[in-house]
Amino acid sequence: MNIKQLLYSLTMAPAVAGAQTRQPNIIFILCDDMGWGDLACYGQQYISTPNIDRMAAQGMQFMQAYAGSPVSAPSRASLMTGQHTGHCEIRGNKEYRSGAVSYNGNTDYAVVGQHPLDTAHVVLPEIMKQNGYTTAQFGKWAGGYEGSISTPEKRGIDEFYGYICQFEAHSYYPNFLNKYSRRDGDKGVSRDIQQGNIQHSFFGDDYYNRPEYSADVIHRKAMEWIESQDGKQPFYGLLTYTIPHAELVQPEDSILLAYKAKFCEDKRFRGEDGSWYHAIGNVHAQFAAMITRLDAYVGEIMDLLERKGMADNTILIFTSDNGPHEEGGADPTFFNRDGVLKGLKRSCHEGGIRIPFIVRWPGHVQAGVKNNHPIAFYDIMPTFCDIIGEQDYISKYRNPRLGDSDHFDGISFLPTLEGRDDKQVSHDYLYWEFNETNQIAVRQGNWKLIVKKGVSELYDLATDIHEDYNVASLYPEKLAELKALVYQSHIDNPHFSVTLPQ
Repeated sequence: MNIKQLLYSLTMAPAVAGAQTRQPNIIFILCDDMGWGDLACYGQQYISTPNIDRMAAQGMQFMQAYAGSPVSAPSRASLMTGQHTGHCEIRGNKEYRSGAVSYNGNTDYAVVGQHPLDTAHVVLPEIMKQNGYTTAQFGKWAGGYEGSISTPEKRGIDEFYGYICQFEAHSYYPNFLNKYSRRDGDKGVSRDIQQGNIQHSFFGDDYYNRPEYSADVIHRKAMEWIESQDGKQPFYGLLTYTIPHAELVQPEDSILLAYKAKFCEDKRFRGEDGSWYHAIGNVHAQFAAMITRLDAYVGEIMDLLERKGMADNTILIFTSDNGPHEEGGADPTFFNRDGVLKGLKRSCHEGGIRIPFIVRWPGHVQAGVKNNHPIAFYDIMPTFCDIIGEQDYISKYRNPRLGDSDHFDGISFLPTLEGRDDKQVSHDYLYWEFNETNQIAVRQGNWKLIVKKGVSELYDLATDIHEDYNVASLYPEKLAELKALVYQSHIDNPHFSVTLPQ
């Protein structure tokens, strides 16, 4: 620890009993495809989330927080790199699948995963590790396919358990999960065969006899890791739970049964060829139960931190990687999942990118605050660096070979967390692009530009939060100004192309 970090830890971190470290621990819970309106504390009326609501009551609830992208892999890349998707290497869900392997007759891919993170650019776990943190990730990686240049053990992660590939994560009863433990002496990520699952067919009704539910398995591993922390070293845990992403399948326990009774007239999903989303009945009950199940996980984490005496010195964050989905039979309209917002996952309208974001940090974050400061995933890196005393992180971690072309796009929102709003620097604008739907978005103040296949639309969020009225023809100067920001923000990427505004 350098002098700057030592002074920070002595002056900023609350004193705690025993051997507990003064430098704050961080647990970042990133769920999958949860919309802005899916939690009771954000207005959801059908689904029970008492633990996350309690977390919001004990911390700060951001009302204008944005994901890095309207889909999974690039959104997570933005979080990891501190870059928006005009600069980040990963800008879509590009996948690599090759070969075949059999697990007791169940055929699977021999190699599978997503496009790798750029190894020339530092990622958040590497920074945390260089600042004395032990690091772990449990859930979905999506930052490089198996055996690629960017897998967890190569990017600053000490412990990993979950899915390297987000396509594999389409199944909650998979043939295998991936694991890595520096503590156990592992040399690299390997496959952990789910022995109970492979005794049953991956397809047909026998699939539902598989006993090892991945979300529960991953959560248990995360809890074991938190339990193992002894306070001698600060820890950073990224818990990338796959819930409530499709498929809508889970154990038939009291959580699910309660919702089946509540939604007695429910719809059925017949399955989807090529997606690994299995057929299921009672999809409304399944979806609601998934969110309540996730809420139970959050409650268990909060209780464990309290029991270990670590709650006061642990920053706990809860958020989602993008807006609500409709795959696997999900019905966002039924639950009004985007609240007052327009658009779903894959859309650069507000519903596709605005997400729940809650921070609990006793002694630093005022309880019960709803904050309207706009933040985006690429602000996470500078905020964490600010917290751990690495305010000059850009000069320290910028790759000298790349120079100014190694972009860092975020701004720390630590002043907002600590109630020092007069010290908070704001973005001039926020930026997104997504190749699969060929969309680009810029938000500057309350002005919102959306470019769809090169055609520009302009909205005033102050009066039109649902983005119903395209006012591009009424404000040609503002339209031209925001279009210029697109050209300023976009760097061509050979793997992910979009049509710039005409």
